[in-house]
Amino acid sequence: MELQNLKQRFDIIGNDPVLIRALEIAVQVANTDLSVLVTGESGVGKEVIPQIIHQNSARKHGTYIAVNCGAIPEGTIDSELFGHEKGSFTGATETRKGYFETANGGTIFLDEVAELPLSTQVRLLRVLQTGEFYKVGSSKVQKTNVRVVAATNINLPHAIRHGKFREDLYYRLNTVPIVIPALRERVADINLLFTKFAVDFAQKYKMPAVKLSPAAQHLLSQYRWPGNVRQLKSVAEQMSILEEERLIEPSILQKYLPADGPGSLPVVGGEFHSNDFVNDREKFYMALLQQMQHEMQALKNDIERLNGLVPLEGGEFGQMHALPSVVPSVPSVPSVPVASALQQAPAAQTISAAVSQHPASSPLNANDSGIAVDADYEEDLSIPNATDALIRRALKKYENKKDAAEALGISERTLYRKIKELDLEEE
Repeated sequence: MELQNLKQRFDIIGNDPVLIRALEIAVQVANTDLSVLVTGESGVGKEVIPQIIHQNSARKHGTYIAVNCGAIPEGTIDSELFGHEKGSFTGATETRKGYFETANGGTIFLDEVAELPLSTQVRLLRVLQTGEFYKVGSSKVQKTNVRVVAATNINLPHAIRHGKFREDLYYRLNTVPIVIPALRERVADINLLFTKFAVDFAQKYKMPAVKLSPAAQHLLSQYRWPGNVRQLKSVAEQMSILEEERLIEPSILQKYLPADGPGSLPVVGGEFHSNDFVNDREKFYMALLQQMQHEMQALKNDIERLNGLVPLEGGEFGQMHALPSVVPSVPSVPSVPVASALQQAPAAQTISAAVSQHPASSPLNANDSGIAVDADYEEDLSIPNATDALIRRALKKYENKKDAAEALGISERTLYRKIKELDLEEE
């Protein structure tokens, strides 16, 4: 098929060499059954490639199904793709065909293929290798003859290194790679596309088409277009509806171009931006913060359980007013936003500060309590050591071990275990 006719048939605007090469490859491989992997940023128009391949192949009279893998919940994706048997899961009231069975003899376009769960990737690999699959809840093998075209805006080699995508499936899908360039790489095509969209919306809404002044055209071509063709089309539609003036100057156009920076760009097919590392590091610190908060809460619960067992003056047991929580020291990491959150975590007093609030004559400072006798003497102030001291005092106060266990807030079995650990049986 002549290239110009192909562009008219599929409503493709542009003369960028990389785009033209992508169209040529799509036509060349159409009459084969090779798997094709289309890569490019979100919004570049990857969905037109599988349509070209299907319509120029021997399968053009067969079924064409486009599946957005990212839009199907993980729990139902296998059923959607491969079908299920009646009663195979809750809600399966009848046997259902999946897309691979329905598209037998045709073409399936798997958009956002990187969003497939790993278990579904295994099933897909089997279909690509042997044409066989199992319905959910069935042990009977099914056969299908389907051409698979996949697309993604994710860097699949990066996903493979992080265990998010199977390497064997990648090579099976990537038999023929096709790359769609980003709009900012097709500078000469930007104004052509805008003019086409403006005319289309003028016809749709029955109004004169908006036009750009030379200065506005220059501004349009210099913008980075993080949303690519999809964003450009949206801008053309907004101006067609909202602007009374049909000649668009830079001051008007600027209102429709949001601030853009490297951090706002989408993930592209061939590279990853440096902010990917920052995002991974932030995730690590967030996980670390959550783990610390969990440990702090557990420690707080332990201390609250032991409250009331600290001896006050006169040998009585009651509420200890100064026993603090212990928070591990967290190094400052100012280059990561999460670090500021770590630094703002509720900082508690140290146990030594709590001890300093009691006079030297208080039983809290006695040698047998496990707490420091005076400010110049450094004792083991760990929670386990303080806990052992409290157990000893509870055993002295209560002759019945059951009563001692209840006072300590632990089970009698745990108390016996602690007694054995501390060699308190003779005492």
